[in-house]
Amino acid sequence: MRSKVPQLLFAVVAVAAFLFTADRVVAQSTPARTILALSKRNHTLAIVDPKTLQVIARAAVGPDPHEVIASSDGKTAYVSIYGGGRYHALSVIDLVGQKALPDIDTGALNGPHGLTFAGGKVWFTAEGAKVVARYDPASARVDWVMGTGQNRTHMIYITPDEKQIYTTNVSSATVSILEKVTLPPMGPPPGAQLQGSAPPPPPPGGNEPRMDWNETVIQVGKGDEGFDVSPDGRELWTANAQDGTISVVDLTTRTVTATLDAKVTSANRLKFTPDGKLVLISMLRGSDLVIYDAATRKEFKRVQIGHGAAGILMDPDGKRAFVSCGPDNYVAVVDMKTLEVTGHIDVGDEPDGLAWAIRP
Repeated sequence: MRSKVPQLLFAVVAVAAFLFTADRVVAQSTPARTILALSKRNHTLAIVDPKTLQVIARAAVGPDPHEVIASSDGKTAYVSIYGGGRYHALSVIDLVGQKALPDIDTGALNGPHGLTFAGGKVWFTAEGAKVVARYDPASARVDWVMGTGQNRTHMIYITPDEKQIYTTNVSSATVSILEKVTLPPMGPPPGAQLQGSAPPPPPPGGNEPRMDWNETVIQVGKGDEGFDVSPDGRELWTANAQDGTISVVDLTTRTVTATLDAKVTSANRLKFTPDGKLVLISMLRGSDLVIYDAATRKEFKRVQIGHGAAGILMDPDGKRAFVSCGPDNYVAVVDMKTLEVTGHIDVGDEPDGLAWAIRP
């Protein structure tokens, strides 16, 4: 009778080799440049190698994750835990260690959604509180908050000099421009010095210039949500989900200069290409990625990508676009030269927010 020991030994060795290989895959180090992709249904953040388009690691995040941003050094990711305006947390991921860190409790600033990272800090919108806020990782606290007075303050953009903030306010159908301004010192109050007496001391900080923020509210189309600023900083384009239109805002005059009948009902995100020539619009209930010519303000092409789409991420070199297709459970890869879908990335069910993480 033939012995079963060699067969058993072979099976054990094969299983051990498989587990070793799997462990090697899981333990693959994070490249210096990665794509971050959220899965709303699986509550995970996928770390994707942009060269191979393979997921190299996943980390758990909170329920209903919507947007993600990475720190400037590419080592940490922050995820907004939205909950339709109910939740109040930012999940934090160590991208080098590929593991979840303790959440940030935003307290009364519920419904965090839009995210950006500037000046070493995390800036975010909080829909439920109708504010824009800033979290300082160094001090581990929210160190600045400003109300917009608008409903569903949703997405956020900060100019490179951090002196202007743009937001879309979905239910108010407006765009807010928050501008940092310098005011003169307080100085002593009028009539504080009596004749012949010594001048009173100035109030705390009274001799220093004061910083404040002014808000300009611009009416745009109904359901404005996804927006972007042209690379030259001159225009803001926002896609209006209810109207199916695109509003073009001149950022110098702060006026709407054009309303385009783009037929993009259920529009979710809008992004310029790095050269500013094209504008991409995704739709939650649309099968196409709509592409506009920025100069002519005319539709350029529609690319069939699936059964609905959300997040859009542009390759910095402009060669590819990545589009989260929630109903299809993949991220579509679009070749920006041929304007065709060339691949799909499985980052988990119902993908949404996308971002780059780049370590120097």
